[in-house]
Amino acid sequence: MMRESEGTEKMVTIARYVREGAMSYLSQQYRVVTRVFIVLAILFAVMAYFGLQNSWVPFAFLTGGFFSGLAGFFGMKTATYASARTANAVQRSLNSGLQIAFRSGAVMGLVVVGLALLDISVWYLVLDHFIEDAGSGHKLVIITTTMLTFGMGASTQALFARVGGGIYTKAADVGADLVGKVEAGIPEDDPRNPATIADNVGDNVGDVAGMGADLYESYCGSILSTAALGASAYVLNPEMQLKAVFA
Repeated sequence: MMRESEGTEKMVTIARYVREGAMSYLSQQYRVVTRVFIVLAILFAVMAYFGLQNSWVPFAFLTGGFFSGLAGFFGMKTATYASARTANAVQRSLNSGLQIAFRSGAVMGLVVVGLALLDISVWYLVLDHFIEDAGSGHKLVIITTTMLTFGMGASTQALFARVGGGIYTKAADVGADLVGKVEAGIPEDDPRNPATIADNVGDNVGDVAGMGADLYESYCGSILSTAALGASAYVLNPEMQLKAVFA
């Protein structure tokens, strides 16, 4: 995808504005989210110190948020590079534009699934190695419930990305419409309207980065919650318990 041309000088300029705006927003958002995660991680660490949680919970929470944000970042980065290339490619043929759009969109799906499976697998192996077996099937219950905090971290990051990006998107959209179409008489999505750039930035941070973090959270949450339910349901039957977790 990156080998394709972005088109004319004007197309390159507009694409660069959108890309820089999206990265600026995401950088500012991640600064705020980082502070929230630090506070919550300290809270989990205090709970672990007093024996209310095990000591792995703060780390699981942080990694969940990190990989959720990373999935959204990769998706948005790809989208901002692919947009102008797709528009330029459809001047040759619809199939050329479709190929670029499809391949850039596939990045999001592959990153979400790949990072989720990688992180879940690594956490399971780490916890299985370090957590001692207390007998009666409680080890898998502890492992799966600890990994649920990984899902909580992903959900927290997805909340900020989805809601924050959505507010930015709608504010920019309404502002561009009011100033452009109503007051200045400029058609919608006209590059002469500076608010159109903000509108396109909002589409990327809300509908791409936010969606990526949201999908990552949903995918991890569905796997981790069913694993925890399976471990708890067959706690007295270790053989069936392991099958239920991996099923």
